[in-house]
Amino acid sequence: MAKFTIRDAVESDIDDILQLILALAMYEKAPESAKATPALLKQNLFGPQPYAHTMLAFVDGKAVGLAMYFFNFSTWTGKPGLYLEDLFVEPEYRKMGIGKALFGELGRVAEERECGRMDWAVLKWNQPSISFYEKALGAFGMKEWEGMRLETEGIKALRRFRVSEATQ
Repeated sequence: MAKFTIRDAVESDIDDILQLILALAMYEKAPESAKATPALLKQNLFGPQPYAHTMLAFVDGKAVGLAMYFFNFSTWTGKPGLYLEDLFVEPEYRKMGIGKALFGELGRVAEERECGRMDWAVLKWNQPSISFYEKALGAFGMKEWEGMRLETEGIKALRRFRVSEATQ
């Protein structure tokens, strides 16, 4: 069995990150939703104000897995949280322990940052991942919470609720 390594991504990894994002989009049956570009990744992962962090897994020098995460804050715990935006391992490299190792590294980061919890979302149809999270990690679904989202046009529509400077 091939050995793998995991390390934090650097700017020169942008092409590998993008390739894994596109592979994830195909796996999730939503290739049209992948809008990331090298320029956006450079700006938002490696620019002066990075919004997310990425770990990459390599086998024989080839990037085969990624974990992309950022920090949020819990008003209830009064602590930061680590939000795992995406974790993906190329199908042919699964069953090698790469996913568990990526979670192990995420756990290390969460402990170092004194996070109160780690959160992530999984597609309801993705039973293999749900089973992995529950059985291998001991994670649990948050049945009482429903995910909500606004995309670009919805965010713009929020303008109608802004308090103008004249009324403050």
